[in-house]
Amino acid sequence: MDYKNINLYDYELDNSYIAQRPLDKRDNSKLLVVDKNEGAVIDTVFSNILSYFKKGDVIVLNNTKVLPSRLYGYKEDTHAKIEVFLLRDLGNDVWECLVRPQKRVHVGTFVVFDDKFKCEVSGVFDDGITHIKLIYDGILNEHLDRVGVMPLPPYIHEKLLNNDRYNTVYASKSGSSAAPTAGLHFTNELLEKLSILGVEILYVTLNVGLGTFRPVNEEDITKHVMHSEFYTIDEAVCERLNLAKEEKRRIICVGTTSLRSLESNIVKYGKFKGTCENTDIFIYPPYNFKSCDGLITNFHLPKSTLVMLVSAFSSVDIIKNAYEYAKSNNYRFFSFGDAMFLTDLKGDK
Repeated sequence: MDYKNINLYDYELDNSYIAQRPLDKRDNSKLLVVDKNEGAVIDTVFSNILSYFKKGDVIVLNNTKVLPSRLYGYKEDTHAKIEVFLLRDLGNDVWECLVRPQKRVHVGTFVVFDDKFKCEVSGVFDDGITHIKLIYDGILNEHLDRVGVMPLPPYIHEKLLNNDRYNTVYASKSGSSAAPTAGLHFTNELLEKLSILGVEILYVTLNVGLGTFRPVNEEDITKHVMHSEFYTIDEAVCERLNLAKEEKRRIICVGTTSLRSLESNIVKYGKFKGTCENTDIFIYPPYNFKSCDGLITNFHLPKSTLVMLVSAFSSVDIIKNAYEYAKSNNYRFFSFGDAMFLTDLKGDK
């Protein structure tokens, strides 16, 4: 099997499978439990995920928060329409962003969003990357809440009626360009039940950035360059994770972003260590994971780095079979879609 070939991670998916809106209740989504080693599958609903946890387990969630960071404005001088998508806060109100159409802006261009909020272009770079200086009085988030739009993925065409539904219930650290979508299935009640069960709930922060929006265009995936993303793990969280490792308790990651944070950290330092830094880790088969034992995730785009990651966590064949099973049983795919729990069904008992 040629793990480097992009076509290995392809599959057919009709647009009808792509979820266009969130369900009324977060944990009513379907859940496909998949034995990551043998491929056996169990159909259930997400609220039943409690059945697959036990006292002493550790669950790790990404508490990043998505801002309404897609801004529509116009050039101050010509009134030409400009779209600005904020990606990363560089400090002092300077942001890395995507601007469309980039050819219409240059250093010194002012883009007006409304009479209280505008920006000045401070740098123009390759691949659509632009640096801007935001200009406003007061609190930035209040301006974004007023004029910004949630940056939904391009395959979602319906308008989001409630911005909160593109954030997890535990989102608290602003700075993400996309939601850690596996966490969208959790409710406060479900988290409380996990805690009562004796499951330890820990949080990391990874701000989902440009890498989420960049497809893999190389036939040889090893030539793909991952865009770095900023992550934070507190020292207290690392102490709990290291203790769980020593005591051989399960660590379950919610979402590929949590997994990438933990895996980047333990690979670099040999054990979990508190840090605030960038990661550009790119995981594809074959790969031996060191950080965790299970993964809760959604169903991902064909040929994406996320399909490669989950294939590495299980196997290419098991993931392909699970995806085909999901399609034949009317699972909903991508950001607002249903969930999958990759675990060791025999070893977890």
